[in-house]
Amino acid sequence: MTVVRDTPPTTKPQGQWALDGRAPLNPNEALKQADDGLSVRQRVEEIYAHEGFASIPADDLRGRLRWWGLYTQRKPGIDGGRTATLAPEELEDEHFMMRVRSDGGRLTLEQLRTIAGISREFGRDTADVSDRQNIQLHWVRIEDVPEIWRRLEAVGLTTAEACGDVPRVVLGSPVAGVAIDEIIDGTPAIEEILRRHLLDPAFSNLPRKFKSAVSGSPRLDVAHEINDLSFVGVQHPEHGPGFDVWVGGGLSTNPHLAVRLGTWVPLVEVSDVWAAVAGLFRDYGYRRLRTKARLKFLVRDWGVERFRQVLEDEYLGRRLLDGPPPPAPAHSSRDHVGVHLQRDGHLYVGAAPTAGRLSGTTLDALADLAEAAGSQRIALTPGQKVVILDVEPLRVDALVAGLSGLGLRVTPTAFRRGTMACTGVEFCKLAIVETKGRAAELVDELEERLPDFDEPLSIHVNGCPNSCARIQVADIGLKGIRALDAEGNDVEGFQVHLGGRLGDSADFGRTVKGLRLPAADLADYVEALLRTYLDQRSEGDTFSSWVVRADESLLGWEITS
Repeated sequence: MTVVRDTPPTTKPQGQWALDGRAPLNPNEALKQADDGLSVRQRVEEIYAHEGFASIPADDLRGRLRWWGLYTQRKPGIDGGRTATLAPEELEDEHFMMRVRSDGGRLTLEQLRTIAGISREFGRDTADVSDRQNIQLHWVRIEDVPEIWRRLEAVGLTTAEACGDVPRVVLGSPVAGVAIDEIIDGTPAIEEILRRHLLDPAFSNLPRKFKSAVSGSPRLDVAHEINDLSFVGVQHPEHGPGFDVWVGGGLSTNPHLAVRLGTWVPLVEVSDVWAAVAGLFRDYGYRRLRTKARLKFLVRDWGVERFRQVLEDEYLGRRLLDGPPPPAPAHSSRDHVGVHLQRDGHLYVGAAPTAGRLSGTTLDALADLAEAAGSQRIALTPGQKVVILDVEPLRVDALVAGLSGLGLRVTPTAFRRGTMACTGVEFCKLAIVETKGRAAELVDELEERLPDFDEPLSIHVNGCPNSCARIQVADIGLKGIRALDAEGNDVEGFQVHLGGRLGDSADFGRTVKGLRLPAADLADYVEALLRTYLDQRSEGDTFSSWVVRADESLLGWEITS
């Protein structure tokens, strides 16, 4: 049966190429149509790196440079209260954040040391692990970008399509190919996607960013519920190991959980299905309003049956096999922190930095520790953690001690393990509050005040409403806002989201109504909230299960009184 998709005459065009044509309906679409974002590299190498920051026109500076992993960073000294009042040229510094891709999260020690060297020489020793398995550098000058690219590419790394309206880094299980409980290794599929489609002009002008993931781990370790497209390992009763497909996840200001297509895809077909979904998004995604341009809005409006039929009829030319959903994970944690046995008898060791904050110096020391333990590779996780693979059992104790000396805890407290933070006002032009330092202070305070707390707990700190740190799916999600302190001063603050979670009962939790928490009071509030949970919970209650049903009076600022 053919699905009718004609837009009624009274409906305003949404910029869907397949229905409305390709006339741009906003300045961003006009910019992309005028010149492919990938073409800016040549101008960087031939003009901007020689003539300097002032030579970069606005369309490249705040647009196309993203296609090569570059955003202008926030000018130092501009507080979050001015974020919404200043023009872009007033907010931005003459330095860049540079995002280095790490598809699947894997890095060899040579690659790790290369990033470390770039960080120290060109990035003032900055290097943060993002929740997309990237490493982000700061303070990069346009004059140094060609040399940085040369060094990265010499060891098989790139910044290509790390930002922009393109397919971003493909998430993968950090322990793919080594985990004892793995259903299927998704690494070959990720490599095929990159080989065929990275820098492919067919996908260099999407309506918005496109986030995808491939993991065969039963721990469901790539946050498949909130990606545009995810392939999740399953065992088909007739066809064996393969992947269940999820589409339409995403957070930001309009969160939406991904939905299952109900299909089973073998490993060799993952790249084909990935390209088909990306193509469907390119052609049918909404381009009129950027706030409605993510794939989740199309999936929401069409529904999964229509989405699957268009995918099969127009992009694959065949039916996909029906398949089972992934089983509930046997482990409550997805982050791979701790010491674990590999299938080959070696060990992998997962460690938690605080809120993803590292440095080039730390990365260099991490490479030395890994090498001394017999390893030649590490992995980054979607939870801002690091994993050292292939560790020799007799060397694990020395490795664990060395990691602790770097602030990378293999047996972290619940607070250090579960805290994530976005970039925040330190570098991000969209941010309203400071995040990395605030998260680290909160962890230190909670460890001191509640030393015996050992329940799983996620605390995600975000500098603005865009939810780069996934505030809606955290036990305690903190969204940066402006608030009034006790004296009536306008200060950094947080809106509080509670009880978000992923998994079988995935949900966005609840917002504490009317609470605009001054940042200086954050530790007091969280301590009081957790003490209330410990006092009020029923047997078997997680923080999330308790807080979603708790009376509002137990969740507000009054609990500290």
